[in-house]
Amino acid sequence: MKTPDDHGGTAADKSTITARSLAEQRAAAQARRAQYPYRFPVDRRQLGGKFTVKENSRRLLRFFYFERRLMQALGSWTLAIPEYEVKLETGRHIFYHADAARLLRERLTEQEFRPHVIDAFRDAEIDRFIDEMLSAENSAELLVGVHQVVGRAIATTYRHHIDDTDQVTDVPTIRCLKRILTDYEPMLEWADAAVDAYIAGGVEEAPLATWRWHLTRLLASIGGISGADVRGEAPTPLRIDTKPYERGTVPMRDVRFDTFKHTGDYDAADNTQRFDKDSYEAIRLRFIRTQRDEVDAIEAFGTFVWDIRFKDFNAEYDLARITWDEARHTEIGHRAMLASGYDPYELRNRLTSSTCRGPMEPAYAMAEINLFGEVGVLKTINDLIDTAEARNDELLRHISDFIRADERTHVRKGTRILEVMSNLELKALELRTRELFTECLVSLGAIKKEIDMQTLTREEIEHLVGE
Repeated sequence: MKTPDDHGGTAADKSTITARSLAEQRAAAQARRAQYPYRFPVDRRQLGGKFTVKENSRRLLRFFYFERRLMQALGSWTLAIPEYEVKLETGRHIFYHADAARLLRERLTEQEFRPHVIDAFRDAEIDRFIDEMLSAENSAELLVGVHQVVGRAIATTYRHHIDDTDQVTDVPTIRCLKRILTDYEPMLEWADAAVDAYIAGGVEEAPLATWRWHLTRLLASIGGISGADVRGEAPTPLRIDTKPYERGTVPMRDVRFDTFKHTGDYDAADNTQRFDKDSYEAIRLRFIRTQRDEVDAIEAFGTFVWDIRFKDFNAEYDLARITWDEARHTEIGHRAMLASGYDPYELRNRLTSSTCRGPMEPAYAMAEINLFGEVGVLKTINDLIDTAEARNDELLRHISDFIRADERTHVRKGTRILEVMSNLELKALELRTRELFTECLVSLGAIKKEIDMQTLTREEIEHLVGE
């Protein structure tokens, strides 16, 4: 039954607007269409979706926050993961989540959100969930939480959002989420295989299943990834209620590695000299070993993402990208060892720099690796590439060419990151960093403490830390 409105019309009148076509114009349109020779595919998408712009943005902001928190969370575990493959893959995943956050942040700015409003967003329930997830007892539990609980829930939520939002008016969001899912698919597939490897290698499956169920219930208690799901009861007790989460400070390696931290000199660590110290062969091997040992750079930059969390999104993003680069450098070094005829695990792994940086305030740790380590590489890499080319050493020329490009980018980005991390002038920051690394190297026995010992120079730190 139609009901009158305030203006004498009916409710049906308000919701229905009848088209008024002119017969001759419609007939002419049909005639023109009949003469058009091309039969292109028909776009079957329809107008209409479940979300308003406001609701769409609310969900995207929550998605952004989950991605940002996962980037930070994985960074906090980079020191504590012993298994080489998992540490390396985690360095990759840190950037995948960072890039997902960047894409979502960009889409939110297109829906009338200012970047500073997006970056200032916090959610205490999500934070509590992330802290509980990070309280994993081992790397296997970490993968269960990050990937099999949160990661899989995110992927499912994104697919549902793609299906439910307007297929025409909101296509930028659909494209954004589909791009993110291209990283999620291999990431989740790898994680499932990695958890299976842990179980096959002796990790008990029952505690992993218990932890999975615990975190699944906790996620459900906060409305899931979208925040719109029916809320269940939170599990009790939570680990963080007994012991708040704190990131690790000690670099961990699995049993395949033979490690050292008392020196930065590979010959000293090996107690032998494979090649004459200044020979090309010695320099070549040192460079390749240094790249494999940039597993410690995964730890450094990943940790920085956690330590400066919420200070500046762009700095977090750049650190995440550098972490991914360092994971690639580690792979490059590992594969170059194989291509050079070595078993990578026969060559000892240097922990010197990571041991010093782990407990250090982030600004000083960042200054060491950026001002001393990466700048130090750039001082010598041009000559190394030229020599490799002259000797027809295509392996070294090839890998060092790409590494040089990366390191130049890192030095440039590092300058901006340091401005976020510290208010000190560059000279003061460099001096304090040298003092702290001198103290650390003395404590490790890498240098002897003398009564009148001076703070190490930049060049001495480059040599002793060996980056």
